[in-house]
Amino acid sequence: MNFPSELKYTEDHEWIRIEGDTAVIGITEHAQNELGDIVYVDINTVGEALGKGDVFGSVEAVKTVSDLFIPVAGTVLEVNEELDAEPELVNSDPYGRGWMVKISLANPGDEDGLLSAEQYQEFIGA
Repeated sequence: MNFPSELKYTEDHEWIRIEGDTAVIGITEHAQNELGDIVYVDINTVGEALGKGDVFGSVEAVKTVSDLFIPVAGTVLEVNEELDAEPELVNSDPYGRGWMVKISLANPGDEDGLLSAEQYQEFIGA
């Protein structure tokens, strides 16, 4: 399993990559593996200011639906529109083309409390 060291992780299995005052967010390889084949991604929070831990959307797999939690406070700027036609990108490339949202950070530094790649691996028992 892949755990890119430049990312931060949550105990809810989201990852975040900080790019200046914005961030890209998706779900981890572990999460998509546990969910199985992703068949639908439902995110309709563009323009919304969300607090850390708020639900920003959901993913539907063959067997279950799972909420997506924003790891830091911010405003949703963009949703990955590729996922409308190809939700399976979350399975095949969770850290690349399978990203879910881009946000503007409300409180730069919020990510400091998130897990490193090593801490996340320890958390899931990898």
